[in-house]
Amino acid sequence: MTEITRVPLQPLAKGTLPKLWIGIAAVALIAGGIAWSAIPPLVDVETLTAGEGEFPTTDDVALVNYKGTLADGTVFDEGEQAVFPLSEVVPGFTKALEQMQRGGKYKAQIPAELAYGDKQLGAIPANSDLTFEVELLDFRSRAEIEQQQQMMQQMQQMQAQQGGPGGPPGGPGGPPHGAMPPQP
Repeated sequence: MTEITRVPLQPLAKGTLPKLWIGIAAVALIAGGIAWSAIPPLVDVETLTAGEGEFPTTDDVALVNYKGTLADGTVFDEGEQAVFPLSEVVPGFTKALEQMQRGGKYKAQIPAELAYGDKQLGAIPANSDLTFEVELLDFRSRAEIEQQQQMMQQMQQMQAQQGGPGGPPGGPGGPPHGAMPPQP
């Protein structure tokens, strides 16, 4: 037969229970604060005009019209038909573009931690939250763009080998082979 040893519980002193709960709450807040600080800041994207289709990824290159402003409304940058590889812009701009669809217009709020952080960059002061108005015109994968560039280079090389943009001598746009061009 097994014998059980009993340990008597001591009664709580008067006023101890609220202190115990305050202690538990403080530990929860501290632990929660640690967990809360581990959550990365978010990029808020508001849809002004809905787009359609798929969303770009980090591996894509976007074609956009945009305007970037500081909290006081100062425009620090803007562009039309600007090309942005998503992997080469500030993390907040990448996260914002990944929430946009082709043809849509958006307003993105980017916290300083996902922009330039504690570094000043030109007219952008350190620790600045940024606002962007963005129209996502189009996007393509990096592989598609590289393929298009290779095709363009091949076409240019073929044109150069055939006598320039007018084609080979004697062809359309050039004098007949062996003929002298007319004198003025």
